[in-house]
Amino acid sequence: MDPEIWQWIWLAATGVFVLGELAMAGSFFLLPFGAGTAVATVLAFSNANESLQWVAFVVVSVVSLAALRPLARKLNAQEQPAKVGSTRLIGEIGVVTKDLGANLTENGSIQIGREEWPAETKDMEHIPTGTRVKVIHIEGTRVVVEAI
Repeated sequence: MDPEIWQWIWLAATGVFVLGELAMAGSFFLLPFGAGTAVATVLAFSNANESLQWVAFVVVSVVSLAALRPLARKLNAQEQPAKVGSTRLIGEIGVVTKDLGANLTENGSIQIGREEWPAETKDMEHIPTGTRVKVIHIEGTRVVVEAI
């Protein structure tokens, strides 16, 4: 095989591995191979022999993989599903700003951080103003809470 062809093979492989890594963001699986092919590409354009290119590809890929896998595991372990909209409130702690419960003329509310939310209790039990509560689920536009 023509030695010049390896320049383009390594270059194309680098592009495939890097683009593949971008498509699978967060895995750090293809990136080490992209680093290995990038080094092999530089060697190929420097007219190094094919065996040196292959050795460099394997060594750099293995070393990069060994270095990045612990980081990928750590990052994946810390990932939590994104909470969006009102579901982000589930499990949050708030303070009652207007009494909650049955037999009240006004709807109750709680404050979570800087936001105030209409609220009710699970069993319509009375919870006075100032009590700390935990959001257990969302019902329509109201948060359903329990005293803690």
